Amino acid sequence: MAKDGTNRGGARIGAGAKKKPLADKITEGNPGGRKLTIMEFSDTANLQGMEMPEPNKMLEAIQKDGKALVAGEIYRNTWIWLNERGCAALVSPQLLERYAMSVARWIQCEEAITEYGFLAKHPTTGNAIQSPYVAIGHSYEKQTNLLWLEIFQIVKENCTGDYKGANPQDDVMERLLTARKGK
Repeated sequence: MAKDGTNRGGARIGAGAKKKPLADKITEGNPGGRKLTIMEFSDTANLQGMEMPEPNKMLEAIQKDGKALVAGEIYRNTWIWLNERGCAALVSPQLLERYAMSVARWIQCEEAITEYGFLAKHPTTGNAIQSPYVAIGHSYEKQTNLLWLEIFQIVKENCTGDYKGANPQDDVMERLLTARKGK
C-alpha cells in the first residue's frame, strides 16, 4: 500500500517467468521435483469423442456490406486443431470465440484497406490523413496475437508431444494474403 492509502503495485498479469512446456519438463527430468500432470490414455477403446461446442450465432452474422462474418469458420478450424492435440477441453469456448471474432475483424479491416487504400480525406479540412481502418486493423492484429499466445500457451503447457507445425494462425495469414488478391 502506498503512503496515500491507495493500493498500487504488486504482481501484474503475465509478469514473471513463463511456465515451461510439459514436454520440456519431461525431457529435463522434472528439475523442480513437483508432480507433473500428464494426460495419458491407457485404454483407448473406451474413449468417447467430445462434440465441438457450437459457435455463437454472432460469429456468422451478415455484415453491413452483405458478406457473412468468417469468425465461425475460424472458430471451427481452431477447435479442430486443438482437438487433434487433445487440448480442446482446456481452452474455454469464450476464449475461442474472442479469438475468432478478433481474427475476423482484423481480416475485415485488411479488406477495407485493400478496397479504400491507406489514406482518407479529413472530414473538415479535406487534407489527406491515415485511413481509420489502418489503426483499427493494427489494434485487432495486436488483440489477435495476444489471444493466440494465450491459446498456444495452454497447448504448450499441456502437450506431451511435439507442438510445432502448422497452426490456425498460419491459416489466418493465408486468408489475409488471398483476400488482398481479391479471391
